[in-house]
Amino acid sequence: MPHDNTSIAALLRSCRTIAVVGLSPRPERDSHHVAEYLQQQGYRIVPVNPMAAGQSILGEPCWPSLTEAARHHRIDLVDVFRNSAEVPPIAGEAIAVGARALWLQLGVRHDAAAAHARAAGLQVVQDRCTLVEHQRLVAQGALPGASEPG
Repeated sequence: MPHDNTSIAALLRSCRTIAVVGLSPRPERDSHHVAEYLQQQGYRIVPVNPMAAGQSILGEPCWPSLTEAARHHRIDLVDVFRNSAEVPPIAGEAIAVGARALWLQLGVRHDAAAAHARAAGLQVVQDRCTLVEHQRLVAQGALPGASEPG
């Protein structure tokens, strides 16, 4: 389902705490680069990666699961850097922890899981990059940049 600028801008404006599922501690990975960018834009990043649990990524403690992260943080948006086949349980967790939105990164798509999340009241974006969309909307004036009051 395509999203228009207005709905994506509203989502990025209202969701300030982002759980990044699959966030890598390695700076060369896309998930790390995107999360670092979002953090620089004023978002609170909550790393979720069972292989890095207990470590600190981008200055934030990394949690083994979305469920565990939600015990410590109110999660607005779940940003998924995992294979498409792994999305259904993540979508289920996003619903269970009361997230407002599920965002599947570029190349990640699971229509059944997306439909399940939408039916539970979550906004869903598939196959798009949060960094690319944020930069595009800032360039268009639909979102403030990090240096502007927001």
